[in-house]
Amino acid sequence: MEKWQTRSIYNSVVWYYHHCGDRMPIVMVTEDEEAIQQYGSETEGVFVISFKNYLDNFWPDLKAAHELCDSILQSRRERESESQETHGKEYPEHLPLEVLEAGIKSGRYIQGILNVNKHRAQIEAFVRLQGASSKDSDLLSDILIHGTKARNRSIHGDVVVVELLPKNEWKGRTAALCENDSEDKSSGESPSEPMPTGRVVGILQKNWRDYVVTFPSKEEVQSQGKNAQKILVTPWDYRIPKIRISTQQAEALQDFRVVVRIDSWETTSVYPNGHFVRVLGRIGDLEGEIATILVENSISVVPFSEAQMCEMPVNTPENPWKVSPKEERERKDLRNTHLVFSIDPKGCEDVDDTLSVRTLANGNLELGVHIADVTHFVTPNSYIDVEARTRATTYYLADRRYDMLPSILSADLCSLLGGVDRYAVSVMWELDKTSYEIKKVWYGRTIIRSAYKLFYEAAQELLDGNFSIVDDIPEFKFLEEQSRQAKLEELVWAIGKLTDIARHIRAKRDRCGALELEGVEVRVQLDDKKNIHDLIPKQPLEVHETVAECMILANHWVAKKIWESFPHQALLRQHPPPHQEFFSELRECAKAKGFFIDTRSNKTLADSLDRAHDPSDPLVNKLLRSMATQAMSNALYFSTGSCAEEEFRHYGLALDKYTHFTSPIRRYSDIVVHRLLMAAISKDKKMEMKENLFSNKDLEELCRHINNRNRAAQHSQKQSTELFQCMYFKDKDSETEERCMADGIIYSIRTNGVLVFIPRFGIKGAAYLRNKDGLVISCGPENSAEWMPGSLQRSQNKITSTTAGGQSVTFHLFDHVTVRISVQVLRCHSDTIRLEIISNKPYMTPNPELCHQSSLLLKSELVKEVTRSVEEAQLAQEVKGKVPQEECQEYCQTKGRSLYSLLEEIRDLALLDVSDSYAL
Repeated sequence: MEKWQTRSIYNSVVWYYHHCGDRMPIVMVTEDEEAIQQYGSETEGVFVISFKNYLDNFWPDLKAAHELCDSILQSRRERESESQETHGKEYPEHLPLEVLEAGIKSGRYIQGILNVNKHRAQIEAFVRLQGASSKDSDLLSDILIHGTKARNRSIHGDVVVVELLPKNEWKGRTAALCENDSEDKSSGESPSEPMPTGRVVGILQKNWRDYVVTFPSKEEVQSQGKNAQKILVTPWDYRIPKIRISTQQAEALQDFRVVVRIDSWETTSVYPNGHFVRVLGRIGDLEGEIATILVENSISVVPFSEAQMCEMPVNTPENPWKVSPKEERERKDLRNTHLVFSIDPKGCEDVDDTLSVRTLANGNLELGVHIADVTHFVTPNSYIDVEARTRATTYYLADRRYDMLPSILSADLCSLLGGVDRYAVSVMWELDKTSYEIKKVWYGRTIIRSAYKLFYEAAQELLDGNFSIVDDIPEFKFLEEQSRQAKLEELVWAIGKLTDIARHIRAKRDRCGALELEGVEVRVQLDDKKNIHDLIPKQPLEVHETVAECMILANHWVAKKIWESFPHQALLRQHPPPHQEFFSELRECAKAKGFFIDTRSNKTLADSLDRAHDPSDPLVNKLLRSMATQAMSNALYFSTGSCAEEEFRHYGLALDKYTHFTSPIRRYSDIVVHRLLMAAISKDKKMEMKENLFSNKDLEELCRHINNRNRAAQHSQKQSTELFQCMYFKDKDSETEERCMADGIIYSIRTNGVLVFIPRFGIKGAAYLRNKDGLVISCGPENSAEWMPGSLQRSQNKITSTTAGGQSVTFHLFDHVTVRISVQVLRCHSDTIRLEIISNKPYMTPNPELCHQSSLLLKSELVKEVTRSVEEAQLAQEVKGKVPQEECQEYCQTKGRSLYSLLEEIRDLALLDVSDSYAL
């Protein structure tokens, strides 16, 4: 900091002291020794001290703060002394900002985000073009940054400036399967075609965050040499380089996951310098590993604050919440005119959406979608609104969830529960009685009372004409027979009519090229005590499609409405068409089975996938759809003022405009859309708009934040599922345990192995055919394989392993093989699933019942078993000392031994893909 800045701060402190009537002492904290000497005793009542002095005098008991301060000061002292001692540079200096900006403008340099390949973290990183560089450049691919020297102290996620190397220095990436190697070495495989290659010449934005690290073991500390206080710690994320920190606690912390921050990375240092922040938990403990996942994805799980909870409405037996007279006057009241009901998973508490359908006086139909009116309770820029915006989404992990809104809203007053009055925002369409074509649409705020809270299976049974399920629907239990029959007929008609309408809407989208892609959605089933009972794969029921189509219709029409009213500041959701090169593997795999996949448009792709059915093996189509899913770009939120209208399109749903309106309880994007819709309605009525809308620039910034938080939610969900998978298999003996043997299907061929899908567990991963010692696999009789000297020969659709003795085995695409599942336990990183082919024949389970069990049903045992061991450990801990319950209740989320309370559904859980632990 410049001297004039320090002087200005001091003068403002003195002014504030006099402004307070010289009655309140003011403390100015600075690390500038000269300023402390100069101003320390100049004004009575104004204290100028160092941060260390401030802690010592004002907060002597804050042990953690003192340790953190000492760590930072020690790191800074060492950095200063090192820069004086070291003259040799490990890296070149970054170019000045004005040179970088001029170079980007002229096209000499390229701007982008550094993305390190976690499988070859020491060798491969890529820069994805960003901003002006992506529009003006002739480059069609990312830029390869080969080796850490060329990265020039940039870290994964940084916005960097790159200079392209001459073409004769361009390199390619290898096609071999590769485990995460910490050493900077190549696999010896021939690389693919050379691609644009460059080096980092500057950093525009450092996106550093908190990093979870592991301290070296006692032996490793001793081997690090002379200064034991300078420790190289290993980040949990392979993409982050080792970090050097100064601490005297290395030995005490070697069994724990620890959070550190990076302070700087000098040109003279091989590694960045950082400081210790806090301990998360013991390595391998469930809570410590979950905390690691949360920190690595920058997910904050602090309780809602007192200020936020003070804004919440009250709903207690003594003071029940009720509809206000003002709202009754201003809203359309549907309580006595519409049969409104919800269809959700069993046990669902946060009911966002309800449906209605009725016949109008003119014979036409009226379809209604009624969504929880969260914005009535969450006013713009209130404490709870700012918190919800920061969280951006509810985070669903494999064993718990962290809500975007407090439970008084998410599970009570905003939830459209059965038999209670609730505020809603409704979209209602008048449909032609025979063609179901939309005649008109109405948007507005309503009051509803949901008549039935149905679960999917019950709705499907009613649709199929099986009325015995009525006994499981609480609303029918105490009705007289005549009334019961009349109400049942009314409900069955409504479900049937909704299904007819949904079929019509879906057929219309199908004609435009809507895609049906492969994914597995899993529901967590709870027992009466709110503990997990099972993980149930969502069966493909027609009512799922019915509800989904109604929600897609509402999202589409709301998108059109808000865009028409606010063409430059509406929040929509786009799904760009995938790059054609991403489909190359899908096309080649389909070709191996004699199928042709036409990827020119979403329509031709959808039709091709529908035709790609192998009658002898239904898994082939499932895998092809999964590969099509992986080739897709991510759908993203955006502000309509930031791109041209032709870029609004949603490729997967085949719609020209789309947004998210139907889940405001768990998505902040939907809250923004609700406010936009209310403003559009006010605009139509020429009323004053109460809503404070975001400008295009602010909305674009918010969309970036929400997209980032959505990615964090997806990553954390996937990582927590992988954690449970590993904890389950870790305790099994892979040599003898029946459940560690499974049937797998090969879906990709690489130079040194294959990628395998295991239907029984929904796992996808790599299986090596050549090991690190250069030996190749040889399959013997009766599920036995061994490693022997030999060679591999790969072609497009098959790979052959030939031993030195002349024995050979060939693996083709879509072959079924027997796979052994085990866990690779890693101290510094997350454990990973290992797949090993032990026979080139399909696996025939000795237990026929296991064959018929759904793949994901076995995940229930996985979670139950892991939970049981965790609960036993917690019970043992409770014997020693009582676990405080108040803190758990404060979070309004998971609590104590019941790790799974409040879970009703894990949404959009794609096939667990452990192949991401390997280079593809």
